[in-house]
Amino acid sequence: MKGFINFIREQGVTGLAVGFILGGAVSKLVTAIVTDLINPLVGLALGSVEGLKESYFGIGSAKIMYGDLISVFIDFIVISFVVYFGVKLLKLDKLDKKKE
Repeated sequence: MKGFINFIREQGVTGLAVGFILGGAVSKLVTAIVTDLINPLVGLALGSVEGLKESYFGIGSAKIMYGDLISVFIDFIVISFVVYFGVKLLKLDKLDKKKE
């Protein structure tokens, strides 16, 4: 059993598992915050009444829908910060053991 635990600690599996679990658990909450709070405010600043996801600019008869890309990028940044500070706050970055 000790060999298995050392393998898990040395290979960084704990950090991978923590990142995967936290990312999945926090994703829906952060998406709701970004979609319901941040995007409407950014959309107002950009002049889109429908919100950020509906923002576009036209070239001829084509619509370049840049709003959804910006929305997904904001979502990614917020999730990244939450996971990073969650790992640092819980000191989960110290769980993995360095190879000797």
